[in-house]
Amino acid sequence: METSKTMDVRRPAVAGSFYPAEPAALRGEIDRLLAAVEARSGAAPAAPKALIVPHAGYIYSGPIAAAAYARLRPVADAIRRVILLGPAHRVLVRGLALPGARQFATPLGVVDVDADAVAIARALPQVRESAAAHAAEHSLEVQLPFLQRVLRAFSVVPLVVGEATGAMVADVLDALWGGPETLIVVSSDLSHYHRYADAQAIDGVTAGRILALTSGLDPEQACGATPIDGLLQAARRRGLRAELLDLRNSGDTAGDRGRVVGYAAFAFREGGADADH
Repeated sequence: METSKTMDVRRPAVAGSFYPAEPAALRGEIDRLLAAVEARSGAAPAAPKALIVPHAGYIYSGPIAAAAYARLRPVADAIRRVILLGPAHRVLVRGLALPGARQFATPLGVVDVDADAVAIARALPQVRESAAAHAAEHSLEVQLPFLQRVLRAFSVVPLVVGEATGAMVADVLDALWGGPETLIVVSSDLSHYHRYADAQAIDGVTAGRILALTSGLDPEQACGATPIDGLLQAARRRGLRAELLDLRNSGDTAGDRGRVVGYAAFAFREGGADADH
């Protein structure tokens, strides 16, 4: 059940399980993941307006997430606000839920919630407040340490997406779109618990749809299908281009290949609707 009970600081729920709870160990792990990406990267591309990143434990999806977050290094000073959306895994949510908290804490410190942007979002009928929706939700939390390592000073607008439509999400994104100071991050894994080769085939189709900005994904293709669809709708309207940065699964990183979870990282940038494959 949802609740409107608020909290001043949303404390980390998965530190020590999804990622290290000790600050130095966490910084070291993220920096190693980013360095591995940067070592094989060429010239810095145009700054992304939006990212899609996975949200499993760092041992599984961290290398894929790092491929997206490394793209922020050249524009770290410019980004001041991050619109962060992820699917609800633990609590029934109708529409999109804000936390009611003023800050989100991680082992690396606290991140302020953007009060002005929250006020804009809260005015929309599909947005409500639910501390319970955020209390144990990992899909947003695991993104924060990466953002803390690559950006300078920024605030967040954390939105857990539940029973909603892509159009509802797109309307929220339009209201909060902003300029170069605003980054959109959608948190989603891809297919779950298929054999390795089957997952590769399923995730390849999903990646193709995202690159083509084709909305209508099924939750079986991506647990964050609804926030992804909202981003794709907004991206089509605004002429964004999608680029695939990495596509792997847990069988490629730290798991066996009998039952895998798919992960992908995408960057969206302004400059035309044709997708980069």
